[in-house]
Amino acid sequence: MAALKRVVLTGVGALSPLGHDWPTVRAHLRSLRNAVQVMDDWAAFEGLNTQLGAPARPFDLPAHYNRKSMRSMGRVALMATRASELALADAGLSGHPLVTGGGMGISYGSSAGTPAAIGDFGRMIAGKSTEGINANTYIKIMSHTAAVNMGVFLGLTGRIITTSRACASGSQGIGYAYETIQAGKQVAMLAGGAEELDATEAAVFDTLFATSVKNDAPALTPRPFDSSRDGLVLGEGACTLVLEELQHAQARGARILAEVIGFGTNSDGTHVTQPSPTTMAAAMRLALDAAGIAATQIGYVNAHGTATEQGDIAESVATLSALGGHVPISSLKSYMGHTLGACGALEAWMTIEMMREGWFAPTLNLATPDPRCAPLAYIMGAGLDLQTDTVMSNNFAFGGINTSLIFRRWVG
Repeated sequence: MAALKRVVLTGVGALSPLGHDWPTVRAHLRSLRNAVQVMDDWAAFEGLNTQLGAPARPFDLPAHYNRKSMRSMGRVALMATRASELALADAGLSGHPLVTGGGMGISYGSSAGTPAAIGDFGRMIAGKSTEGINANTYIKIMSHTAAVNMGVFLGLTGRIITTSRACASGSQGIGYAYETIQAGKQVAMLAGGAEELDATEAAVFDTLFATSVKNDAPALTPRPFDSSRDGLVLGEGACTLVLEELQHAQARGARILAEVIGFGTNSDGTHVTQPSPTTMAAAMRLALDAAGIAATQIGYVNAHGTATEQGDIAESVATLSALGGHVPISSLKSYMGHTLGACGALEAWMTIEMMREGWFAPTLNLATPDPRCAPLAYIMGAGLDLQTDTVMSNNFAFGGINTSLIFRRWVG
């Protein structure tokens, strides 16, 4: 049996509420301010309690993003495609034969397609008329709209793996890309996830009483793991990682940002919305086993940290079980909200950059940990200066889908 290939990160493209490049994001994290704001237009929706969101910062599009090239794209696909184009440029692969020659594939996801296009079909059902429906309406709403539009726009001919797994979409996108390259099925992959911010997605969590309603104090929410938290805030964005087989990356002289060394994923098999600490912990152990390292070697954990009661408690208990209580841990959702399908990729990228920086951001608004949460080494107040070579990033989704990724510093 052939040995598994090593997989490295050689490029990143991102659109986020905190900025679209690491220097901008780093400055935002170090400012200890979040990107949450009042969404004024949400006030028009009767019964919607939350009016808070974290939209992606404005971004420019080059001239080749025209009416023809964008006709099948909603916002989620557009952000995914632009992030992917930026990632290829960052990796030095723009126009490279690898991209269109079949050697590069896609592993990418979002929770859903564009809600506005879904609304077009809703109006069709309610009004018994196809007015407003066209050939691209379905393409904008389908669960694999991001991956398909990326592939067509960039001319990729390799395999496409779609990961429409709610909050685990981006992390599973990275994990399955890693395993695909490990197995020698592709030389490189565009991996990650995207999500657009919309009142309909906020309503999903609002009906579960899981959203923050601190509408008059956006700077003070969300509050992951805090005893005074009152729920999550939704965000949006897209993040694409270029994962590449190590020898191929070295042969072309690529800059290597980190190595992917472990991935674990499983499912609770018990309840759609009530997480299980047992299987969450098992996912982390699967990642440790895949990496061939001990729990004591993990230097930092990026938590899923949604600021929901059930989620925070279950995740903290699982983390204590799998890793112990000594590992520094924080949640980036306290800065940019829950970006759903994008969070796994955005948080993995930022975790890697923090490892490279030697500084890890604290969880904003975490003043008094909920005593029902496990006793962990929560990073609070100021950030933490820490040199470590190995970090873990975790995500847990509706349906009991659990993911854990492990990255190692690249030292050449």
